[in-house]
Amino acid sequence: IVTNFRTLDSVYPFSTMNASSNPFIYPKGVNFAMPESFVFKGERFKANQFIKDSWTTGLLVIQNDSIVFEKYYLGNTETTKNISWSMAKSFISALIGIAIADGFIDNINQNVEDYVPELVGTAYEGVRIKDVLQMSTGVAFDEDYGDFFSDINRWGRSFALGSSQDDFAATLKRETKPGTVNHYVSINTHVLGMILDRATGRSITSYMQEKLIEPLGIEYDSYWIKDGENMEVALGGLNMTLRDYAKIGSLYMHNGLWRNNQIISEDWVKVSVVSEGQHVQPGESFGYGYQWWIPEGEKGEFMAIGVYNQYIYINPITHTIVVKLSANPRYNDVEFEPSSDYASLEFFRSIAEHFENIEIREELNLNEQ
Repeated sequence: IVTNFRTLDSVYPFSTMNASSNPFIYPKGVNFAMPESFVFKGERFKANQFIKDSWTTGLLVIQNDSIVFEKYYLGNTETTKNISWSMAKSFISALIGIAIADGFIDNINQNVEDYVPELVGTAYEGVRIKDVLQMSTGVAFDEDYGDFFSDINRWGRSFALGSSQDDFAATLKRETKPGTVNHYVSINTHVLGMILDRATGRSITSYMQEKLIEPLGIEYDSYWIKDGENMEVALGGLNMTLRDYAKIGSLYMHNGLWRNNQIISEDWVKVSVVSEGQHVQPGESFGYGYQWWIPEGEKGEFMAIGVYNQYIYINPITHTIVVKLSANPRYNDVEFEPSSDYASLEFFRSIAEHFENIEIREELNLNEQ
């Protein structure tokens, strides 16, 4: 798994996005010591053991736009391009927001078939783009990676054989009324990719190169794996380095403004990272925004999450970004705490709270002076 996740360009067709002509190199901040432990479900976990047990291949902490912790494991390095899995969905969301600002998409209350007429007569007919963004399409789908016969694994086998993802999306059935139930369907993001492709008249690779790669200052070449019909795997096929994944976090941390360039509108960023509507509120699970996960709490945190424990965690109050790449072979073991997204969230919170506590102490010192 570790090797596969960094060598997918040797297995599948792919399209390259060149490093930015003006790369942004994060400056080095003051190194901080990783918290020794954190608490999850009343149990204390040693941080270093948690990192090891979840098969971490890269861990990066950005504080106030500077690197304060960066470490690689299991053979990865700062130049290793690693599969994003579903963290790619958050990049696709950003591109949708940019396409709206560019005038290619009128608004998210339009129906899918307005841009992808070949989905007329399928479960996606009559579904708003907003419903797709919020994983509330009403499409029936089993996302259980541990079940050989699940829909996501059926899709995986189809993709591996070079079949069209467009055709696969058209086979899905309606289960509930669109816009009423939050149900995670990875193929929804492929449909967003289809909308981008048709609306802009450009490939995802080409559009992202201009709209995100270049202005964000992406440091290294990156790539999308593609299906047999030359379509990018929008739902999870992005491959970048650890530092370059952090830049989408930096962009959203700064409300779409990066290096004096408003890359995404501030309004799009703000509405993307909140749970708008009762059906997407956090409760027993994470809430959901526009292809971003929203933890329960009052700190405005949001996350991009991919299977096998890939994460981009953003805490706008403490100005902290944590990126964790992993290749956890026990990801489907629900009894194994290092596989839990919720345990990882508490690990990230322990890092952010370190900086929050420093700010409180500094403020107290200033008041005393």
